[in-house]
Amino acid sequence: MGKDLFKYKGIKKILAILAVLTLIQGAAIIVLARALADAVTDLFHGEALSSVALQMFLFTGAYFVRHFLNVWKKGIVYRYAAETGKRMREELLSNLFVLGPRFTRAEGTGKIVTMVMEGVQDFRRFIELFLPKFMNMAIIPAMIWIYVLTQNGTSAFILFVTFPILILFLIILGLAAKKQADSQFESYRILSNHFVDSLKGLETLKYLGLSHSHEKSIRGTSARYRRATMRTLRVAFLSSFALDFFTMLSIAIVALFLGLGLINGTITLYVALAILILAPEYFLPVRELGTDYHATLDGQDAGRNIQAIIDRGEEEKAANPGESADAYGEDTRFAMQGISVRHDSAETASLAGADFEVKGYEKIGIIGATGAGKSTMIDILSGFLAPTEGHFEMDDKKQVQLSDAAWQEQVTYIPQHPYLFHGTIASNIKFYHPDSTQEEVERAADAAGLTSVVASLDAGYETVVGEAGRTLSGGQEQRTALARAFLSNRKVVLLDEPTAHLDIETEAELKAPMLELFKNRLVFLATHRLHWMLEMDRIIVLDKGQIVETGTHDELLARKGFYYKLVKAQLEEI
Repeated sequence: MGKDLFKYKGIKKILAILAVLTLIQGAAIIVLARALADAVTDLFHGEALSSVALQMFLFTGAYFVRHFLNVWKKGIVYRYAAETGKRMREELLSNLFVLGPRFTRAEGTGKIVTMVMEGVQDFRRFIELFLPKFMNMAIIPAMIWIYVLTQNGTSAFILFVTFPILILFLIILGLAAKKQADSQFESYRILSNHFVDSLKGLETLKYLGLSHSHEKSIRGTSARYRRATMRTLRVAFLSSFALDFFTMLSIAIVALFLGLGLINGTITLYVALAILILAPEYFLPVRELGTDYHATLDGQDAGRNIQAIIDRGEEEKAANPGESADAYGEDTRFAMQGISVRHDSAETASLAGADFEVKGYEKIGIIGATGAGKSTMIDILSGFLAPTEGHFEMDDKKQVQLSDAAWQEQVTYIPQHPYLFHGTIASNIKFYHPDSTQEEVERAADAAGLTSVVASLDAGYETVVGEAGRTLSGGQEQRTALARAFLSNRKVVLLDEPTAHLDIETEAELKAPMLELFKNRLVFLATHRLHWMLEMDRIIVLDKGQIVETGTHDELLARKGFYYKLVKAQLEEI
């Protein structure tokens, strides 16, 4: 994570606490080594066991202090990781709503779900393992080396020379492991997206007789992920072996020189034993950090990707500052001023210089050929997409932010395929207002023409729909979405091709409740079906992202412009 680690709230305080506790822990390790070496030396020289009672008491006390502090540090870091993980998940979800569904589709639903469900948990594990081990490596070897330097310069020199070599080797293997881990994470992202897409399209694959051939694609994607995982594990095992080998070699060299010192009489047994006990402790933090580094690579990658999404959402907010929207009413003036949307990969703008003003409750139809910018305009109005240029006005406010909660709470959005959550029909209708009474739910269902559908079901309003529930037809799903809108009574209704996938008969049945919903509301309806335009107060005609005409149905026909050509072309097709 590098410097990114210091971005997290409260990290400096946690590091300071860990530093103090690690200093005490390092002192306990030195006391432990000295007491044990002193006791062994006295016993070797023939002293009675009772004469080393004080040393054994110090050894026991230092031992318990060391491990008590270790448990304490883990508890502190665990609580901090839990709080950070919770905050990160909240920020991730918040910024995903800011970035909108287009960003989610571009990144891949599987990847986003993996980030929310598993990525945050992996990042928590990284924090729990990394912080204590990192602080141990930064402090304990330095304390031990200073103590050894005061006792024996040769041993201190050997430790000083071997430690950087071990760190350098750890960095080299770490970079190799990171490269493999990045490859593994990318393979995992592809596998996640592939799995979700396969589940969504399972019915279509079955109908087309392609389910068996699709197995090859799934098998190939899984095999690539398995190979990436095995490559990462090979590097991890090699790294662990190398760390153990160089550590043991370094300790052996220290022991060799200590033995020669004892033979030559240049060092005492007490000092030699103390240094020999401390030598493994000197290298232990590096070994632990190296081992946990590979165990937490997934968490590091997940944290990096989650933070990138959060940062992008914050940049989106900063790039589109604005005021909160007031409550929309029958006298409210709402306007788009020079609204343009240009995607990074697109040469032309999806929406270019859109200017439009509406006052009070009007029904606005948005029409144009495929790719004209209808869905982009609905996404802009719903706050799902931030404009590249331009701004929104509401009464006296000149910079209204449509991604703000104040606007979102006034909007009902009905897409081409409304999403039914796993739950009862009643809970799906109460989606915007979960505290609604059964009487209010039934009234909304009746207004949407859903009563007869519910009556035909054995469990009525308690029938479970959505994932793993009863499947409803497209028309029944739309009626459920309409019932939500009737129950919420929100004053702004946005519809993006709500009947495009329905047959003419079903659309005709839905038209009456939809028109009832439109009363006393501001409505923007994007569709390619021209018969809806007869019901609209005004029409926005789009072509290649530009508003080419506005007016009523009769006014636009009289001009014999672009709208007239659309109507004529559709009539000729019929």
